[in-house]
Amino acid sequence: MANQANVNQASILQEILGLESSPVAVKFLEDPIGLQGFTLAEKSRYCQALMRARRGESVYLTPAEITCPASARALGFKSPPEKLLSGEMPAAYGLFGSAMAASRTVGDMPVLEMGKYKAVALAPLAAAPFEADVVVVEAKAEQVMWLALASMFVMGGRRTFSTGVLQATCVDATIVPFLSDEVNMSMGCYGCREATDMAPDEAIIGIPREKLAEVVASLKKLAERAMPRVRSKAIYKMYVGEKNRPDVGETAPADTISTAKESGNDADTKVYDPPM
Repeated sequence: MANQANVNQASILQEILGLESSPVAVKFLEDPIGLQGFTLAEKSRYCQALMRARRGESVYLTPAEITCPASARALGFKSPPEKLLSGEMPAAYGLFGSAMAASRTVGDMPVLEMGKYKAVALAPLAAAPFEADVVVVEAKAEQVMWLALASMFVMGGRRTFSTGVLQATCVDATIVPFLSDEVNMSMGCYGCREATDMAPDEAIIGIPREKLAEVVASLKKLAERAMPRVRSKAIYKMYVGEKNRPDVGETAPADTISTAKESGNDADTKVYDPPM
């Protein structure tokens, strides 16, 4: 049975942002026994299991079925191959200028304790029967921006996001928020952009359990004034409209400019100064 709080929060996120896929509830499990209504994600990467959950499936992933050595290490499922730790593997893909640079990036990745968790469950937030450890949203950059701003709505300040531009879904959007209790955002990575349906204009953000209610409540506040104004593009439309008026010299048709000069009225040409 779905958690009613999850249903309500998912509805708010999807309706306000206009999401094209579901926010995903992620739960780390020390023992998957008793998990009902979930399908084992056979021979899958973490980012692919996340994709399936975004599209409506409830799945779980185990050490035996995970196929990505980088996410297997990050989740504490399997020890990594030496070629990953040395940087040889990422460098061979052309992702870094040297094995040293790749090794440094891999070495800086936050990871979960090896062997602590036996599975990770992923489901659409509205269908999740548990309280999520992290809620992951993959969406258009503008939609992710509003979630990032919602996370700052109460306290303000600046956000510093942690990313290696590698392991975006498993580390940046899941493990970093889980370990830090802070919202974290990523622009994606080589792996998830190759292995899933993540679109070129999409980004990803992870919201830890402790911050979810605050982010959802703040998003509702942003939807009262700020979001409608921004999405209306009123200032942009005014700017473009003024620029296309015949009395604006730089964009007026050539014959209009010529006529104005012949009549001696070119001094009346206006330059638009958009309001702040």
